[in-house]
Amino acid sequence: MLFRKAELRWRSACPSAGRAMAADTPPSGAGAAGWRLAPGNEFLDLVGPLWARKEGDGWAYGLQTKPHHANGRAIVHGGLLVTLADNALGMTVWEATGRQPAVTMQLNTHFLATAQPGDFIEARAEILRRTRSVVFVRGVLSVGDRPILAADGIWKLLNSGG
Repeated sequence: MLFRKAELRWRSACPSAGRAMAADTPPSGAGAAGWRLAPGNEFLDLVGPLWARKEGDGWAYGLQTKPHHANGRAIVHGGLLVTLADNALGMTVWEATGRQPAVTMQLNTHFLATAQPGDFIEARAEILRRTRSVVFVRGVLSVGDRPILAADGIWKLLNSGG
């Protein structure tokens, strides 16, 4: 129900979102069970939609890549992978802090392998440490069992004044 409410808020705030996502369907295949549209924004509407699935105490996030996600070498663009990592790690921080707003202070990425248009990329992350004002997090993007990007970063927790 959480994602349904967020999706409705998002669609009402972003009029084009409903049209853009109407043609998108959940990922298919053996691991497809449980995937739902993740809360998004106009930026994610350009690259997504982003999918989410509850896994134990955490969440997995996914993106179904398409031909327009390819670079000039016909592989998924590295910028898209970094975008997915930034969003997945940030959403992990958001969930782990009781949905406290946070912004990326630092994001380190290591490209491990390529992805092809048509691949479903999954992202998982974990909190390493939290202080009063920052959260340290790391994650991995994968296609099936094959890791394609490792990331770690620091997120600044925002107070009510931003």
